[in-house]
Amino acid sequence: MKVLSIAMASMVWASARAFTPLSPTISRHALLAGGNHLVISKNLLSMSSTKEAASESETAVKKKIRTRRILSGVQPTGALHLGNYLGAIRQWVDMQDKEFMPYTDEDGVEIRTENYFCVVDLHAITMPHDPNELQESTLASAALYLAAGIDPSKSKVFVQSHVPAHTEMAWLLNCITPMNWLERMIQFKDKAKKQGTESVGVGLFTYPILMAADILLYKADRVPVGEDQRQHLELARDIVRRFNDMYCKGNAFKKRCKAASIPTFPTFIEPEAMIVKEGARIMSLSDGTSKMSKSDPKDASRINVLDPPKVIRDKIKRCKTDIFEGIEWDNPERPEATNLLSIYAAVQPDRTKEDITKEVEDLSWGDFKPKLADAIIAHLEPIQKKYAEVRGDEEYLTKVLKDGADSANEIASQTLTSAKVAMGFTRPT
Repeated sequence: MKVLSIAMASMVWASARAFTPLSPTISRHALLAGGNHLVISKNLLSMSSTKEAASESETAVKKKIRTRRILSGVQPTGALHLGNYLGAIRQWVDMQDKEFMPYTDEDGVEIRTENYFCVVDLHAITMPHDPNELQESTLASAALYLAAGIDPSKSKVFVQSHVPAHTEMAWLLNCITPMNWLERMIQFKDKAKKQGTESVGVGLFTYPILMAADILLYKADRVPVGEDQRQHLELARDIVRRFNDMYCKGNAFKKRCKAASIPTFPTFIEPEAMIVKEGARIMSLSDGTSKMSKSDPKDASRINVLDPPKVIRDKIKRCKTDIFEGIEWDNPERPEATNLLSIYAAVQPDRTKEDITKEVEDLSWGDFKPKLADAIIAHLEPIQKKYAEVRGDEEYLTKVLKDGADSANEIASQTLTSAKVAMGFTRPT
């Protein structure tokens, strides 16, 4: 933590934490590769190889391993645009590639990272939608993740609705969350005002609880989010405190946990916000003060990742600018200039801000716009080519999503079981 930020129209979020499994018998596929036996020790993992001699195992068992999990997602509503890609998906790729290899921290603990990238289709239906479009957009979004650089050998990609624990956990949290907590959510008020309060669905009202369930299922302690999502994360923290206070205290709780063979520490931990700033806000081509959005009725307000070159050139040619001379960054009176320069820099990540400033400071908009269009087209071309390959191989895409869902289900179901035991539900025999 899209974290990646979470937005109502284009949900992006992420979470990461040190993960402790519910029992030493957890399948190794969710955590470590190879034939290893896992032993829980003070929220860390000690590892010994079943293939090594006893003396070697005694040495290996002393090695402490902590697994951190990163979980992020985007709504499959409409076409993914440049803001989704630059503000979220490209950051996922950077995190995936930088942190794939284990490393040892200053305390001698080996840190391993698991990446889970999700198409959050359950959030997409909080607004009116076309079923056929949702199905296609879901697969298209997953294909774009892969085309942009998400590597199935390093990360898992799955569809949110393929992991039933998300909706079940959301219902449990719905039942303990006071109405007035949700009534304070600013984004609901804004969205409901646009849609009409009489026709807005309950799902939009409880959207932040589903988001909390998404985060808590994977036991996140740090969640990178956009500044506009801080309020939703604060709600998740409030829910954690309320749940733990209501259900995770006293001898009765300990007895329930013991009977279910699960740990007796609180079911959830409070996630901390990691506010993502750089690269997280690509603004509209029609209004430099508003975020680029899939919900904007004007397609000309955004560059879609799959837009062909001619469309990109036309949109840039017609995008809003200003009447000032020259082109400059960070002038509050020139939001469009700042936005277009930010896009120009973002699609040329190897160049410095100083280098770009020197190049464009004396240019007119007529000179700059073709350069911007060319840079965007060049950056998106390999992604579009890879997308066509992935989307054209249905069998491959389906397998990637199934593998990801299997792994995510294993993790989420354990957390859900802990929550249900804490609340007093019986377990099937």
